Amino acid sequence: MIKKLIVVCLAIIGSSAFAQEGTASPYSFYGIGTLKFKGTVENRSMGGMGVYLDSVHVNLRNPAAYVGKNVDAFPFDGESRPVKFTVAGTTSDTKLKSNSGEGETNSSTFDYLALSVPIGKFGFGFGLLPYTSVGYKLDNVNDDGDFQNRFRGEGGLNRVFAGFGYQLSPKLGIGVDFSYNFGNIQNSAIQFAYTPEGELVQYQTREDNRSDLSGLSLNFGLAYKTMVSNTLELSATATYAPQSKLSSDNQRSFSTIVINTTTNAEGTINTSEADLESEGLKNTKLTLPSRLSFGAGLGKPKSWFVGAEYTLQNTSDFSNPIFNNDISSFENASQIAIGGFYIPDYDAFSGYFKRVVYRAGINFANTGLVIKDESIKEFGISFGLGLPVGRQNLFSNANLGVEIGQRGTTDKNLIQENFINFNLSLSLNSRWFRQKKYN
Repeated sequence: MIKKLIVVCLAIIGSSAFAQEGTASPYSFYGIGTLKFKGTVENRSMGGMGVYLDSVHVNLRNPAAYVGKNVDAFPFDGESRPVKFTVAGTTSDTKLKSNSGEGETNSSTFDYLALSVPIGKFGFGFGLLPYTSVGYKLDNVNDDGDFQNRFRGEGGLNRVFAGFGYQLSPKLGIGVDFSYNFGNIQNSAIQFAYTPEGELVQYQTREDNRSDLSGLSLNFGLAYKTMVSNTLELSATATYAPQSKLSSDNQRSFSTIVINTTTNAEGTINTSEADLESEGLKNTKLTLPSRLSFGAGLGKPKSWFVGAEYTLQNTSDFSNPIFNNDISSFENASQIAIGGFYIPDYDAFSGYFKRVVYRAGINFANTGLVIKDESIKEFGISFGLGLPVGRQNLFSNANLGVEIGQRGTTDKNLIQENFINFNLSLSLNSRWFRQKKYN
């Protein structure tokens, strides 16, 4: 059954990942794109909160989670905690609104693939995920309906990671992730020229840019759990990713093009390469800002949990001369996430929906992007279900999540995005190192 579910999930995610760009947000025009990875589907269904850690789900926000809750944690009682596998994808529908009109876009993408292996007091994890995404098609039209500018972009930053966690005590765990970031960003821009009579000039100029990015980054994590009464458990977590640098290998070219006024298609006449070496822009360094998060929550084990998490990212430190423009800048980003879950009866032998995990959450965020002196903010609410699959004693599940939110503003003729994200993941557990009790 689980093997069939894996095939189905990979087929859905694979087809969606290659069908379209990972985002259709016009705000991906700025910097290195919009942040794509915001946690697992379980995290995102609880408002993006990553405070809760257990022995049956992969938590990619905090490397201290690789070891599991603790060595003797229920339901495995010190005996071969499970190897955990997870894979996920998202489909998004976004309505764009400005003072001059409205539009609608959609995108589907692969979110992450990861494996976590606990061994004794240690735990190891590795995986792959898209970290940021660029995907926009923007046309600037004046009041007379004439094209002024055209912008196109695609690409993003991917991350392959490996890390480990260690259980210092039954209550405290630590961990670190080592990530290699790689990818490219491609964009083009056309500023349309017209004759004095208002006719489109036959030959236009298009600027094309490409930046190939690569570099290492770290993420440290702490996780603490303790019973504060006979029935209530306190959880507290913290993560810190120090500032890191990415190498950016840049290319720029200028093309003479012809615009088909009927289809708006572009035909290239000739292309010349820009001398970025002489401008000091051939190889640049991009700063990935530091990030700090901490949170806490309270709950009844195997029944319910409520928590909150605050994240601060020093995006004002973001820099790379090749990405600079006159209308945008960056300030420090922040997010508050509040969420939790409820399980009616985790080990019910009858009544499937008694074992379902019901999740919900809310978040408020300042993205750190400032356009025309307007801070771009984001708000969202989320809901989700964890549907049990496979053997009951391994607690595998399929996770469904829905996020409804808003990003941006229509002030100063900017764009407001109203989005709905549908998330799907599989969180599957298996015992690889089960100790034999009988010879």
